[in-house]
Amino acid sequence: MERTKIKAVQEGLVQKMKEWQEIESTAIKTTREIGDKTKNPLIKNIMITINSDSARHRSVQQLIIDSLEKEHLTLSINDLGDIWDMIEKHIALEQKMVSLVKEVLETVKGKKALMVQQYFLEYLLADEEKHESMLNKLHSIKDGMYPYGG
Repeated sequence: MERTKIKAVQEGLVQKMKEWQEIESTAIKTTREIGDKTKNPLIKNIMITINSDSARHRSVQQLIIDSLEKEHLTLSINDLGDIWDMIEKHIALEQKMVSLVKEVLETVKGKKALMVQQYFLEYLLADEEKHESMLNKLHSIKDGMYPYGG
């Protein structure tokens, strides 16, 4: 019985991912249209950024679909072990970038003449923090795979 429930959840997940992909495709189209129509570099850059994120989301959604319909995703200790030193160095880079953007943000916060710059710096901070979080979660997965916290 449990197996049938999991199969139903998997099928529901695939359906939702496909629906989401359709919405992302519309977002990609509309951000491109807005970007093409405007001459304002601020709006154009925002549309380019959202367009790129939507395309990346669509790719991750496809990965989820494929992992359920075609080939299951796996991750072995060897997969992580072979590149872990490089990942740790990249985590340190992400931490430096987060620190730097926080420092810069403090210098522009509250200054009306720099509101647009603050807007983009806050976006960059959120993105760098997201990268750091993704890598830290990968670290947790690695620790869970090794018998003694690797």
